[in-house]
Amino acid sequence: MGFVAALCLSSVLLFSISSGADALSLNYYEKTCPDVDSIVTNAVNNAMMKDKTVPAALLRMHFHDCFIRGCDASVLINSKGNNKAEKDGRPNASLHAFYVIDNAKKEVEASCPGVVSCADILALAARDAVVFSGGPTWDVPKGRKDGRKSRASETTQLPSPAFNIAQLQQSFSQRGLSLDDLVALSGGHTLGFSHCSSFQSRIRNFNATYDIDPSMHPSFAASLRSICPKSNRAKNAGTTMDPSSTTFDNTYFKSILQKRGLFSSDQSLLSTPKTKNLVTKFASSKANFNKAFVSSMIKMSSITGGQEVRKDCRVVN
Repeated sequence: MGFVAALCLSSVLLFSISSGADALSLNYYEKTCPDVDSIVTNAVNNAMMKDKTVPAALLRMHFHDCFIRGCDASVLINSKGNNKAEKDGRPNASLHAFYVIDNAKKEVEASCPGVVSCADILALAARDAVVFSGGPTWDVPKGRKDGRKSRASETTQLPSPAFNIAQLQQSFSQRGLSLDDLVALSGGHTLGFSHCSSFQSRIRNFNATYDIDPSMHPSFAASLRSICPKSNRAKNAGTTMDPSSTTFDNTYFKSILQKRGLFSSDQSLLSTPKTKNLVTKFASSKANFNKAFVSSMIKMSSITGGQEVRKDCRVVN
């Protein structure tokens, strides 16, 4: 924990929730690129029609972008020469669907060249991913700039699936995000898939006393053990993040209350009275979850950190 915390603290001054002169605005492109929302929405829709995993990928990509140097599209930059970029950091190894942002950027550039940042396109795409999965919609504040640095080494600052509640709280608070934001944004795990490596420590050799994490329902652990055998495991073996993994809903929170949260970090939301109360609130009301999620997404996606508008999302100008 100390190592990760030290790394986190060293970066905390690089970004801040935007305010004052850097403040984002709902009508930022009103005169310069009025069709940007619909252009991005079409790109996301076209990709999703061919691949149902795209929404989860885009939402995760935006989270992972915002948690390193702010929402500055640093996660989109390709490694070059000696510089290994964020997307090639170990926690980002399974990120995919970068082509969706490329396609959106290409269309946006054709309509209004040199105006819209890749960071804004990713923020819009993450919103569309939620909407196309049956979740809530919201107006995305715009005006982010793209960053010029991307380092794989900094991806160690991302919250780990193995984090306990204290580690999660520290990670979020360093980015100006509260416990309420932490629980609401964790609900993004309603979408997507996880490889065995992210939860295997919970289902075998958990600790000296227990083989299986006692906070996991025994039948759930048994099913995961069959999906993730000790040997001869399929290359991409894993499971969905919740039973309705392509639908944005509150099933994730219901699963946690049933001791069927996939990650230690998911199940740890029951370990303090405040976070447990929020899990219960969101499990009992999809409307409450949706409202909280939108509020926390706007807050998280307002962490700024960039300097330019990239012409190609994969390369700094």
